[in-house]
Amino acid sequence: MGDKGDKPIPVELSERIEDFIRYLLSERGYSPNTAESYRDDLEALGRFLYEKGLDLPDITLPLLREFMVRLDAEGKAPSSRERAVATMRSFFKFLTSVLDFPSNPAELLELPRQSRLLPDYLSYEETEALLAQPDTTSPLGLRDKAILETMYATGIRASETVSLRLLDVDLDEKLLRVMGKGSKERLVPFGLPCRQAIEAYLREGRGKLTRGKGSGWLFVNARGGKLSRIGLWKILKKYALPIGIADRVHPHILRHTFATHMLMGGCDLRALQEMLGHSRLTTTQVYTHLDISRLRELHQRFHPRG
Repeated sequence: MGDKGDKPIPVELSERIEDFIRYLLSERGYSPNTAESYRDDLEALGRFLYEKGLDLPDITLPLLREFMVRLDAEGKAPSSRERAVATMRSFFKFLTSVLDFPSNPAELLELPRQSRLLPDYLSYEETEALLAQPDTTSPLGLRDKAILETMYATGIRASETVSLRLLDVDLDEKLLRVMGKGSKERLVPFGLPCRQAIEAYLREGRGKLTRGKGSGWLFVNARGGKLSRIGLWKILKKYALPIGIADRVHPHILRHTFATHMLMGGCDLRALQEMLGHSRLTTTQVYTHLDISRLRELHQRFHPRG
């Protein structure tokens, strides 16, 4: 968050940031990537304090509001400023509850106004075209087909996809055991096309990639090791390019597509929340704004004056 530059961080704040990051990783089970995003936000605050010759004990609610104004002036997106507020609230809650800090100046810090952007998603035709792209006569093509089918069938995150282990897949019951954010485990069902793609990959592709190496990861790279998120991103871009959707594809496009298509088919919002691993229903509700045509159809069918 903000240009890191060479500006130092006030000493006491820097020490407490390190305590907080250790707490997130060891006690809360946050991923290193998530913990680093918290660090970025807090170090941006630290650089702001350093410019003013202040440190942690000097922080007040008006000062935090001034910091938020600075972020706005720097052109930070509402989503970035919203994250900064959430970070500061969590940080000071940690200080007051765990380290006996005298007060929480971020408790009443307001969230920035934000018009929530609707997630992009693929149409049924675009999804089918994407899933049909991999060449299933090669081991890598079989792997890629299984990856795409799994992501669309379950809506799991890119990070969750590359973290799947062989033991997490129950082909008989057509279930995935997924370790989500905050080390929260959930079971996600999938359908027959996904099962067939995974079976073909395991039967004819994966062994040729691992070459007898012991690996517990479900999806491996060309050398038989764990597939990275960057590697997964390259796979998505590779198959999106020939069908003209490369500019719209991002690591979570199949997650957004899964959620939207489920709602279009009449899926219950609470069930979708469980499958996506959202801790708050409001996060899932963003998808309800996407299928306006279906909402109009339901309104016309069931409302007395529809």
